[in-house]
Amino acid sequence: MLFDPMVLAEREQWIAPQWIALGGFIVVVGALMLFWILGRYLNLWIQCVFTRADINIWQLVMMSLRRVNTGVIVRSKIMAVQAGLTRVYPITTRALEAHYLAGGNVPNVILALIAAHRAHIELDWQTAQAIDLAGRDLLEAVRTSVNPKVIDCPDRKSTSGTLDAVAGDGIKLKSRARVTVRTNLRQLIGGATEETVIARVGQGIIQTIGSTRSYKTVMENPERISETVLGQGLEAHTAYEIVSIDIADIDVGENIGARLMADQAEADMRVAQAKAEQRRAAASAREQEEIAHIQENRAKVVFAEAQVPLAIAESLRSGKLGLLDYYELKNLQADTRMRIAIAGNGAQTQQAPSDQSTT
Repeated sequence: MLFDPMVLAEREQWIAPQWIALGGFIVVVGALMLFWILGRYLNLWIQCVFTRADINIWQLVMMSLRRVNTGVIVRSKIMAVQAGLTRVYPITTRALEAHYLAGGNVPNVILALIAAHRAHIELDWQTAQAIDLAGRDLLEAVRTSVNPKVIDCPDRKSTSGTLDAVAGDGIKLKSRARVTVRTNLRQLIGGATEETVIARVGQGIIQTIGSTRSYKTVMENPERISETVLGQGLEAHTAYEIVSIDIADIDVGENIGARLMADQAEADMRVAQAKAEQRRAAASAREQEEIAHIQENRAKVVFAEAQVPLAIAESLRSGKLGLLDYYELKNLQADTRMRIAIAGNGAQTQQAPSDQSTT
């Protein structure tokens, strides 16, 4: 039964249409996919063929699957091939894709490499990728290396607008400088930016003016400032190389030395006044102490004079002093009061306590 010719013929008649339909479906799907691929990538593939960019349709399809912008990669590879970079640097299609997936700006890197190659500037593919991934504008850096740019010192965004420095004679000088720099591609990775160069140049100018004895020397020869600042190696560890420093403007400001001297004189005067006031207060306190000392001595005198009548009475009781001696003492006191009255009120005032004590 299994090998019956009639049964086999019936099975073949039933299976053949199914295989034909499946094959037709596959052919149609394949044709549609081929038309879609050709419609999307044919233009790019033709460009690659005629420019010898060495990118086939299969690579273009795989780029799309890896979410890579095929137009960017193809145009970048064509630029590299036409400029002859592929003969100098290991720029492959996979390398371009890797840089794109890492977030780099592939066309910008290729344009920068072309500019560096034409200008005979040493810049390899790996360094270019690192600079681009670090966030630096590589193309602008190469252009600045070829065509140096001028930056203002201080920056125009600064609030002061000038570099203020005081010469040795106390005169303030206000200056502005223009610094011509070009990019140092070897130190672009990890090198300081433009703000650091401006700060260092400003520091050098202020230091140079401050070390000058007279402002007249600076006004007569401003180029000495540039020569001195250039000799300090300010571009070390920066992404730029200083070509020249030109003093664009320099003005004379106020006399800081005279103002400081006036302030010092005023401060000295205040110190002297404070010391004089301190001495006056000490003298006044000393005077009050002496007055108290005098009053204390007067009290002692009054106390001593109060002891005289007691001594006289004791002498009379003990017989050491007679009655005639007492009257003679009284007569002496009366003569003394008379002389005081003749001498005036001052003497009377001084002797009054003694008279009262004797009475």
